[in-house]
Amino acid sequence: MLFSDALLLTAYTESCKMNPMNKQYDARKISWNSQRIQALRQHLKLTQRELAERLGTRQQTISEWETGMYQPRGASATLLSIVAEQSRFKYTT
Repeated sequence: MLFSDALLLTAYTESCKMNPMNKQYDARKISWNSQRIQALRQHLKLTQRELAERLGTRQQTISEWETGMYQPRGASATLLSIVAEQSRFKYTT
């Protein structure tokens, strides 16, 4: 497993305490488009179902993000940012 659920929850909890101006986990600064989400999932070597389980969402949601039907918002975008940072996924803002 590339990141543990406990570590993910801890990182998310800590990110909520951070100053909103902190770039590291500021989901508003990162546009999670379909290509970026798919690239992150592939970087993690996960299936859509596996990523959904780790994020606490449905596989269909990951599919909808990757096809561009919807974009992650709020906590989902923050979690994607945390996972990206922890996995050293290189993305541009």
